Amino acid sequence: QVHLVESGGGLVQPGGSLRLSCVAFGTSLSIKNMGWYRQAPGKQRELVAIMDSGGITHYGDSVKGRCTVSRHNAMNTAYLEMNSLKLEDTAGYYCNAEQRISSYSSRNYWGQGTQVTVSS
Repeated sequence: QVHLVESGGGLVQPGGSLRLSCVAFGTSLSIKNMGWYRQAPGKQRELVAIMDSGGITHYGDSVKGRCTVSRHNAMNTAYLEMNSLKLEDTAGYYCNAEQRISSYSSRNYWGQGTQVTVSS
C-alpha cells in the first residue's frame, strides 16, 4: 500500500509561481510513474505533469512551458514547479503514483489533493 502526502498548495497571484510536493510512503517497491493531475469544478481531470522512473517527463498541453516536474529521494518524492500562473490554473491538484506489481499488474494511488487558487 502506498500513501501519498501532498503539500504546497495555496493562493498565488496571476503570473506568480508555486511549488508542490508529493511524498510516497508505505512501500518498498519502486514507483514507476509519479506526478500530478488537476481538476477544477465543471472540468475534466487533466494531466499536469508526470515523470517515470527513468526521468522521462510528460506534460499536459495546458501547462507546457510553464511547469517542471522532478523526482528525488529514490524517486519516491515528486515536485511540481509552476510559473506564470493563470486564473485557469485554479484547481485541486492531485498527486498520482503508479506502482508496478508485476509485468501484468500495477496499482494506482492518489493523494488527497491540494488546492491551488490563482487570484488577484
